[in-house]
Amino acid sequence: MNSVLVTGAARGIGKAICLRMAQQGWQVYAGVRKLSDGEALAAADSRITPVQLDVTNPEDIAALDAVLPADLTAVVNNAGVVVDGPVELLTLDELRNQFEVNVFGAVAVTQAVLPRLRAAKGRAVFISSLSGRISTPGTGAYNSSKFALEGLVDALRVELRPFGIHTTLIEPGPIATDLWFGATDMVDTTTAHLTDAQRDLYAAHLAGLRKMSQQVPKIAAPVDSVVKEVEKSLTAKHPRARYIPGIAGKIQVVATAITPTPVLDTLFALVSGIRRR
Repeated sequence: MNSVLVTGAARGIGKAICLRMAQQGWQVYAGVRKLSDGEALAAADSRITPVQLDVTNPEDIAALDAVLPADLTAVVNNAGVVVDGPVELLTLDELRNQFEVNVFGAVAVTQAVLPRLRAAKGRAVFISSLSGRISTPGTGAYNSSKFALEGLVDALRVELRPFGIHTTLIEPGPIATDLWFGATDMVDTTTAHLTDAQRDLYAAHLAGLRKMSQQVPKIAAPVDSVVKEVEKSLTAKHPRARYIPGIAGKIQVVATAITPTPVLDTLFALVSGIRRR
């Protein structure tokens, strides 16, 4: 039986991936930070086994060895967080946490399961983002973590070719999940932790970021658009290096690729409410 470990499985994209692959007859190991978060998944399908997995916890990662099958078919690195705010106002601890989850956690989990994937000639899938190609004001921490992930996976994909392991990036734009629907709350939380002087200095930036966050639910694609691409990456005979869910994302990638950087900078500034003094 095919089997897959999915990180960040408690909600949103990760939860949907678990349910879809179980429906397709796969044995699914659902990585959740607390086992109670996986109870609903286990109740939904007997082929889903919740596994306690905080991707930043070395003990949780080491414990996978006693849980996962020797012939694990695939891993889907989905766990991720978003840290927002202008770069000058980020604390280094916030930036480190962004990378601990989105980059180091994905690498640590993948390293842990690679012997199994090598034996199975399996698949390593990474949920990245269009934010790993396009950086926007106010989301530099998140953008940089996805840029880093893409660079690592591009190298990993070639490194693993001799072992018959296929490695794929999934690059969605905003998706209709709790993470994106809570974007405005994240901006408000970030703003609340700033000093008065910082809020005054970056008032236009923060207002623009909040305005953009309010638009996210209106343009967010359905979760299923990502799940379909993940399923392809796990089941296609010759999976692609990258999958971009939805036509809007594909258009965005092409448009930004052919637009000069000064023009993009001006457009992003306008959309973000940033004006030159």
